[in-house]
Amino acid sequence: MKLVGIVGSAAEKSYNRQLLQFIKKQFANKFDLDIIEIKDLPLFNQSEDISDTPLLQDINQRILDADGVIISTPEHNHTIPAALKSALEWLSFNLHPLANKPVMIVGASYYDQGSSRAQLNLRQVLDAPGVNAHVLPGNEFLLGLVKEAFDEEGNIKAEGTVGFLSQCIDNFLTFVRVVNTIDAEQKAAANKPAAEDLNASGKIATTIEGVDMHADDWVEQAAAKVNAVEGDTYVKLNRGVLTVDQINMLLESMPMEITYADSNNQFLYYNMVKPASEMLAKRVPGQVGNPLADCHPPKSLKNVEWVIQTLRSGQQDVVRVHVPKHADKYVVHNYQAIKDTDGQYMGINEYILDFKPIVEWYLKQTGQELVGGVDVTTSASQKEESPAPDTTSSASISEEEPAVAEVETDTTSSASYSEEEEKTVEVEVNRVEEENSVDAITGASEA
Repeated sequence: MKLVGIVGSAAEKSYNRQLLQFIKKQFANKFDLDIIEIKDLPLFNQSEDISDTPLLQDINQRILDADGVIISTPEHNHTIPAALKSALEWLSFNLHPLANKPVMIVGASYYDQGSSRAQLNLRQVLDAPGVNAHVLPGNEFLLGLVKEAFDEEGNIKAEGTVGFLSQCIDNFLTFVRVVNTIDAEQKAAANKPAAEDLNASGKIATTIEGVDMHADDWVEQAAAKVNAVEGDTYVKLNRGVLTVDQINMLLESMPMEITYADSNNQFLYYNMVKPASEMLAKRVPGQVGNPLADCHPPKSLKNVEWVIQTLRSGQQDVVRVHVPKHADKYVVHNYQAIKDTDGQYMGINEYILDFKPIVEWYLKQTGQELVGGVDVTTSASQKEESPAPDTTSSASISEEEPAVAEVETDTTSSASYSEEEEKTVEVEVNRVEEENSVDAITGASEA
């Protein structure tokens, strides 16, 4: 565990500095204590902000990097010294490193009360808005008559005092673990993405309102609603001018199946590259316009949501799932985040490709063969002594591994699955989500 100790005095000789030095030495087996000096900080003046100076930035970063803070304060006129108050002003003006940070207060003074009133004053300051520290309750370590408290080697003489300090330190370490655990959970909850609205009940700038999303003729109704162009009408694109007919022909000539679902989770397009019965993901015209919740069986929706949130959050730009349904196909579903020119998430482009013909052509052209001895002509033969590699992820499949994905997965837009297919989707997407060994961007397994 890493802690910082703040010397609450600007004096050249300070018993509070000596107290922190003793704590650092005495409890070195429990934590590393980085002692911070405030003596070089100027008096707080909001008109002359020093937040960007190396001195204050260094103190700020050291506190941020620590698991907890110990402040050792003397007592001046029943309060903390002006130097410590000024330092705390700097650390709660434009910089706020003490916010939600576990803090323990200790103190040493010349007289019997051992900085008790200064410690009470310091608690009030640390609780103030802008500081917002989590101060350890109770466990007040007050070192009075400090001139006689240390021996020549800087150690506290009284064993009982050292024992009480040790108890306070142990309580603080427990406090640090609890506070940091709660803080981490709160941050995780705050950063957790909102549940995806797979019913597309909201709207975005491009939502076509006034048309039933479930209508089989949604395309025709939506086109009429917005006076969509068609036929030989020219459309200016980023790098070209094409007619609508040319755009359709271009998309349908693609050697892969392409779909588009917008950021509102409404399924808006697929290219009919072949008859529906031959498509890798079975789709029907009536799906277009549907919310994504209607394009999947209920058991698959949590996986659909995971893929969307992974892309929407920017954790990944692509999620890939391999689906070896057929002995003669290498099918991969790719879920690619669509972004505008400002990098904002605009939806998903799912493209599905059987790349076996490409692999076969490349191997034939180069005279190479797949590792493991796969016969690329029939995809049937395997060497008994070496398991066939998973050509999508380069991961070998052993007999002990479950047989995954015997059907195609279409997390973005496919409509119908059997129970077996639903299980396949869950296995495959969870595999991408949970196994760190597979690089979901490149599909290559990590060594």
